Amino acid sequence: MKTVLTERFGIEYPIFGFTPSEHVAAAISRAGGLGVLGCVRFNEAEELDGVLEWMHQNTDGKPFGVDIVMPAKIPTEGSKVDLDAMIPPEHRAFVERTLEDLGVPPLPDGSRMNTGVLGWLHSVARSHVDVAMEHADKYGQIKLIANALGSPPEDVIAKSHQHGVQVAALAGAKEHALSHVSAGVDLVIAQGHEGGGHTGEVTSVVLWPEIVDAISGVKTTSGESAEVLAAGGVGSGRQIAAALAMGAAGVWMGTYWLTAQEYQLGHRGAGPSTVQQALLNATSRDTVRTRIYSGKPARLLKTKWTQAWEAAGAPEALPMPLQNLLVGEAHARISASDDPEVVAMPAGQIVGRMNAITPVEDLINGLVSEYTAAVERLERTLR
Repeated sequence: MKTVLTERFGIEYPIFGFTPSEHVAAAISRAGGLGVLGCVRFNEAEELDGVLEWMHQNTDGKPFGVDIVMPAKIPTEGSKVDLDAMIPPEHRAFVERTLEDLGVPPLPDGSRMNTGVLGWLHSVARSHVDVAMEHADKYGQIKLIANALGSPPEDVIAKSHQHGVQVAALAGAKEHALSHVSAGVDLVIAQGHEGGGHTGEVTSVVLWPEIVDAISGVKTTSGESAEVLAAGGVGSGRQIAAALAMGAAGVWMGTYWLTAQEYQLGHRGAGPSTVQQALLNATSRDTVRTRIYSGKPARLLKTKWTQAWEAAGAPEALPMPLQNLLVGEAHARISASDDPEVVAMPAGQIVGRMNAITPVEDLINGLVSEYTAAVERLERTLR
């Protein structure tokens, strides 16, 4: 499974694994892929700094990346206090009423649980970039910075390239991809409608070759060819083979790692976490695309929480970052509860294939084995 990206990043497989868990990200890199740590859960730069130090100590010197949430246009965001004042009281009342109806208890008194809301703010995302670049210089392992909201600001792209770090950005349409490479982005993550988290309207099988054709032959400001990572509904080696056959140079996988054995976020005690139980019980039809998670369209696991927002009388989601601030504590309370029917988790339609808690190394080996079998089947059609 060799492509231009395995050589460019010094990895064995062109499998880029996005995850909020440092344990999973490190395991992906150790297994031959490129683990990409989601940074939005870190409210403070110091938190991220400590986790990146842990990553350096637990990746056997292998490369890895980070993922930020930063709009290309710098918002006038004000302080958190100013933003809080912009949230309508009726929205707050709806959230509190819904949590009570669903039996979600308050956080324990004095709880310092990280609600993760500040990581959505532009200023905090910039601090994440600064910390990542410091680590890139110090250890040389951070090779990629990805942005979940399109092209990062021009100065962030330039800064990343100065530190020897490639830049990736999600795209849900051909026009987005062309804008990204024009801005200097090195890798376009072509995320189909099936994907978890922020996603567009076009399905993967249509979107991938469309974006490959659109940016074919384009050189970025780093001097290397712009390449496509296929995302959205990738959960098997057969789908990786399909993505590479369509011209992608690798795949970007997120949902697939949520039931990894190493995933420790939300764990309290032995066995699968509450979120993992919900994922294991889900089929490919049990997701919904909604704005209630962040204010922008994102695919989530369908639960009683998402259904409450679809019911008659529910308010419309607020724009980003107000929606993040509105539901941040609610998400923390839901995470602290133990009801698989009430979770707030981004998940793609590939969730229907996730039926067991499996170590990352076994997940990678399974993908490679399936990919090899798929390629061999295709080769037989040419004889």
